[in-house]
Amino acid sequence: MKLEDLKLTTEEQVMFFDTDCGGVVHNMAYLRMIETCRTRVAGLMGMDLATMAETALFPVVVRTEIDYKSPARLGDVLEIHGHVSEIGKVKFWCEFTVEKKGESRPLIKCRQALALVQMPAGKPQRLPEEWGG
Repeated sequence: MKLEDLKLTTEEQVMFFDTDCGGVVHNMAYLRMIETCRTRVAGLMGMDLATMAETALFPVVVRTEIDYKSPARLGDVLEIHGHVSEIGKVKFWCEFTVEKKGESRPLIKCRQALALVQMPAGKPQRLPEEWGG
């Protein structure tokens, strides 16, 4: 599995429920958008939703670092660019940039560390060797 193959872009339109009383996207809404992109990146790694449900093995966020650079507003169409940046023995890192569609200025930069956890026991697992960590 090559890191350069583990990237994709998703789109989200900012809805009323994404905004706060100031009319800008609420910080938690960005994390929801990032989660959608991250879930689809996991699919590229062989961990699509059906496989996760079948195996009860899930990528779990253990750390999030996020920088809010500029706000998005109601109706904006956002592109969430995500990729796997590092794979270790027990955790891997994904990075995300959120931009308004058609612009290259980042609104959000985010980095997350994930571990594979076997449920229902909640036991962390080593990452598969084929992932290259």
